[in-house]
Amino acid sequence: MQCESCVYYVYDEELDCYSCLVELDEDEYSRFLRGECRSCPYYRLDDEYGVVRHQM
Repeated sequence: MQCESCVYYVYDEELDCYSCLVELDEDEYSRFLRGECRSCPYYRLDDEYGVVRHQM
């Protein structure tokens, strides 16, 4: 998975680690832990320059 480049993958200063902000339901989480999902359906590229390109 490409979590490191996802907009939902953020650093939590309280826990001192990165974590995903997406709240999976019980079935999704179970599939994730078993490794059955090939790609995250919630993945969104964290493209900080996308807004600037859109304004041009």
